[in-house]
Amino acid sequence: MPVEPQSAPAVATLYERVGGSPFFEALVDRFYAGVDTDPVLRPMYPEDLTASRRHLALFLSQYFGGPPVYGQQRGHPRLRMRHAPFAIATAERDAWLRHMRAAVESSGAPGDAIEEMLRYFQMAANSLLNRLG
Repeated sequence: MPVEPQSAPAVATLYERVGGSPFFEALVDRFYAGVDTDPVLRPMYPEDLTASRRHLALFLSQYFGGPPVYGQQRGHPRLRMRHAPFAIATAERDAWLRHMRAAVESSGAPGDAIEEMLRYFQMAANSLLNRLG
């Protein structure tokens, strides 16, 4: 009787490893708690942060292996285009990263997941720089 080849076990996505949507919703809540009181970043956001929170949580969930809800609702992320109207120099990037790093590091995620998220956020923040200074 022939032996069936065994497929490699599926590798869990970061989304699955950290607990799915609830993790990203809590991460985004912690991030926006910092943004809400930041004198550099707060003026860049709308008064009501509800939609911003939802969009970021959906985007991060999808990016890190969750369901494609963000893409279904908002299309391609087009991060550079969506952020082009905002002056993002090193002060804005650094403030954004400070709040996101604090949110990630206080998340309780496993160390490898924290490292993966921080690598992505560093790359993404650098890619959105659009002003000198």
